[in-house]
Amino acid sequence: MIQCEMSNLSPLLKEAVTNGDLLESSLENISSLLAGTDSPIAQAAIDELVAQQAWEELNDRFYKTLVFGTGGLRGRTVGKVVTEAEQGAGGPLERPEHPCVGTATMNFYNVGRAIRGMIAYLKNYLASEGIERKPSFAFAHDTRHYSRDFAEFCAKVCTDLGCDAYLFEASRATPQLSFLIRELRLDAGVVLTASHNPAHDNGFKAYFNQGAQLVEPHAGGVLEEFQSVTQEAYEALPADQQGTLTVLGAEADRRYMDKLKTLLLRPDLLENGGAKVVFTNLHGTGGHISVPMLRELGFDVLTVDEQDGEDGRFPTVASPNPENAPALAMAIEVAEKEHAEIVIGTDPDCDRMGVAVRNDAGEMQLLTGNQIGSLMAWYRTKTMFDLGILNDSNRGHACLIKTYVTTELQTAIADKYGVNMVDTLTGFKFIADKLQKYEDGIPADKKGEYRDLSEEESRKLRLEYSRFFIFGGEESYGYLGADFVRDKDGNMAAVMFAEVAAYAKSQGMTIAGLLDEIYLEFGFYLEDGKAMVMEGAEGAAQIKALNESYSNKPPSEVDGVAVARVRDFAKEQFEDSEGDSIPNAGMLIVELVDGRSFAVRPSGTEPKIKFYLFGKDEPAADLDASKQKVRDGLVSLWSALEADAQTRMG
Repeated sequence: MIQCEMSNLSPLLKEAVTNGDLLESSLENISSLLAGTDSPIAQAAIDELVAQQAWEELNDRFYKTLVFGTGGLRGRTVGKVVTEAEQGAGGPLERPEHPCVGTATMNFYNVGRAIRGMIAYLKNYLASEGIERKPSFAFAHDTRHYSRDFAEFCAKVCTDLGCDAYLFEASRATPQLSFLIRELRLDAGVVLTASHNPAHDNGFKAYFNQGAQLVEPHAGGVLEEFQSVTQEAYEALPADQQGTLTVLGAEADRRYMDKLKTLLLRPDLLENGGAKVVFTNLHGTGGHISVPMLRELGFDVLTVDEQDGEDGRFPTVASPNPENAPALAMAIEVAEKEHAEIVIGTDPDCDRMGVAVRNDAGEMQLLTGNQIGSLMAWYRTKTMFDLGILNDSNRGHACLIKTYVTTELQTAIADKYGVNMVDTLTGFKFIADKLQKYEDGIPADKKGEYRDLSEEESRKLRLEYSRFFIFGGEESYGYLGADFVRDKDGNMAAVMFAEVAAYAKSQGMTIAGLLDEIYLEFGFYLEDGKAMVMEGAEGAAQIKALNESYSNKPPSEVDGVAVARVRDFAKEQFEDSEGDSIPNAGMLIVELVDGRSFAVRPSGTEPKIKFYLFGKDEPAADLDASKQKVRDGLVSLWSALEADAQTRMG
């Protein structure tokens, strides 16, 4: 291979390091990339940035190498500064012709290293298990810039290196890949997506044979192989040793949709037709399954014309994230015009779902991820007891699962019905790991081919021999109601929420009214999510320093209230309610003596440090007063935390 020359760059780069303009790590990573690629685009892009003395841009692109976080790999595919070499002839939807050059960015260099690392690990894993056959991979992608290109590239690398590859014919939701891995008994899979991140990002979500994202020991093993791949070029195997490519389309969609229908606990609620719904996929993949699925269930579904098209620019929103109110603004406008009762929005890869509902005053009301999840957790738990699926004799074998930073209202619901609540770290892979534990807990001679069982059959076995998963979720708008998918699923969430809507209608209530009934029974719980965004190399250092300051010097008082307990997940060892050890993580949870609490942790997928605020009040007849009391408490808490964070950052 003819490697890119760096000799002309070295003096300029070394001088920039000496002057404090360029990080030492950036220089090392620039050298590493140029030694590992023969791409003229890489050389030309770096030349341009050096000539412009764009040191901040070079640091942002090269201050680190990508590593696997809670969502696999994520990084920019379009730089803050786009070089002429990268722009080239341009690509579809105004994107540059070539992705962003860098070791901290998403490009063919890093994507190639990632998939080859997975292939190497998987071949070693199968050999260690005594399995002699070609490894098999599935690939899906969202609508982002370069997603299709990356997916096709990964599939080709797989077949070149002796693996069978399955690739969807066009963009598909992330959870559908999880379902496919389990359905076809594949060894691994990848979704090319950055979920709800800004348009300039893309990512590489890696899955193993359970249909869940990588957890240990596989995550560490793949990372080690990934880091050992330093050269972009590879040599394909002889034709007779290569794998085959299978393209998947409507047939695979139908099997997934039929499985989604099994989520309905009371299909009779939908016999007289459902509500009028406005659905938006925010230029992503959600409309492909959710819209026809809801229509099959009897809902009158409208869509937002301007947002129907798959467009990696996400041109109608500042952020394609249904967590953010502005992302649903256009859908709410349609709902007001058409007198619809519900707005549903999904993010680009359709693993998250946001909702707005018409309340008792006739106004559209946005629900938080905690509220959406609590409605579904309550309804599914209550209905399973109503139907006799759960009862006094088996409730000890049933559970809800949530993350530590998800509302404690769901814990109160679990306690009322006598089922277990399991808390996990942030990242749906930890919930999926629990589901695999429950599957593995069924005796082998009883479960046979578990993945071929109906939902009723598998539920019966879990309730008898292991633990049955009722519902799980996280505050960031991710939900799951069955274990045939092992990741959060926006399509599944739409089906489950539709049933909650039908139930509320059968009781003569709005969804907002139903939520208030839950508050009257369990007390008012409110949560708020805040974040400080710090981009690039400098931002990463600030996030690290701020997070460490909480661990090294936890507060003893916040907002004039004494701290009752601090849980430092970086330094202490905790067990969940099932006695399983919780992995160490950079998260701190602080509880105040007045019942308020907060958590702080750096995001695993975005350049931000996140704060989670929690408030609650006991059941009260005057619900409005209770709500105002808790809201005021969280406003005051954030004001104190924001000031404290600024002090910690100097």
